Order: sequence, then structure tokens, then C-alpha cells
Amino acid sequence: MLTKIYGENETGEKRYSPAECTGSRVQPVVGNPDAKHMITSYGERQNLTMRMHMRRFTRLTNGLSKKIENHIAAISLNFMYYNSVKTHQTLHATPAMAAGLTKAHGIVRLMRSARNA
Repeated sequence: MLTKIYGENETGEKRYSPAECTGSRVQPVVGNPDAKHMITSYGERQNLTMRMHMRRFTRLTNGLSKKIENHIAAISLNFMYYNSVKTHQTLHATPAMAAGLTKAHGIVRLMRSARNA
């Protein structure tokens, strides 16, 4: 796994500039992954989708949660919407419908069943 290390940029600007990558560290992944299935495009696409749906991940100065619980709740709601409500162009259905978990758009029903479980 590649971990990037970020620090201040040389000009010292902090307010409107993202942090600059100052280095990287490589750590082995636990297990025995098959090299032909190791691609980053799926992970990068998921990161882009999350940044585009939740603007809190694109802002540099505001929009962050003060409590980790609120941050987790916002991410959970986004994944619930993305998988249960949003119709994907390539699937012509929601991922939950394509996987056979549900037959119709039903976020309220899914949220109630998750809460009662």
C-alpha cells in the first residue's frame, strides 16, 4: 500500500492551497493478493464519486464535521443513497436492485429494516 506524506508547501501559504506531497511510504499488504487483480481504478473511481457527491471532501477550509460520529453518519447516508436510491446509467437500476437485494427503490424501507436489526 502506498501512503503519501503531506506537509506545508515552500511558500508557506495555508489558507487556499492544498498541502504538498513531501514523500511516500510503501507498506506490504497482509495476505496473498493475486497480482492480476490488483488495480487502483475502482478505488480511485469510488474516491472521485465520494468527493463529487459530498462537497465536504473538496473544501479546504470548511464543511468538516466537528465530531467523528457526524462524519461517519454523513458518509453512511451517502453510501445508502448511492447504493439504494441512485439509478446508475450502466446498470439501469440501483446497485441494490442489480444485486437482487430489493425489487424497487426503497430507502425508507431499507433504513427501517437496518434500524430494527
